[in-house]
Amino acid sequence: METLVDLSEILRNLALTAAAAVGAWLAWQKLGPETTQAGSAVFQATLARRAHVMELFNRAAGQLGDEKMEVRLAAIYILGEITEDFPDLSGPVFKLLSNHLIAMRGDLEGDNAPVDARAIAEVLRRRAADEF
Repeated sequence: METLVDLSEILRNLALTAAAAVGAWLAWQKLGPETTQAGSAVFQATLARRAHVMELFNRAAGQLGDEKMEVRLAAIYILGEITEDFPDLSGPVFKLLSNHLIAMRGDLEGDNAPVDARAIAEVLRRRAADEF
């Protein structure tokens, strides 16, 4: 009789183990598509943010030559923020601001540099400090 009880316990434990294995497999199968969807959503959000930043970059680059000082300063500060949030874009921003400063060279004569030139110098100085 003891053997029958032992045998029934063994069968019960095997059945529970099989049920647990099937449940784990089903959970894994359900989790797979959800994980893929979440990863895809994160990737899409990253692409959308990157596209938005590129639009900001292009708009700011165009505003560097604006007549109004406020517009030029806003463009410079936006470009500075782009370098902090996206370090991989700091190279193009640095080149753009450096070239803009070189183009302004005629206006930089004397001790009274324009406000936008000082703002560009500050953004470039911050980037140089971050590199070293």
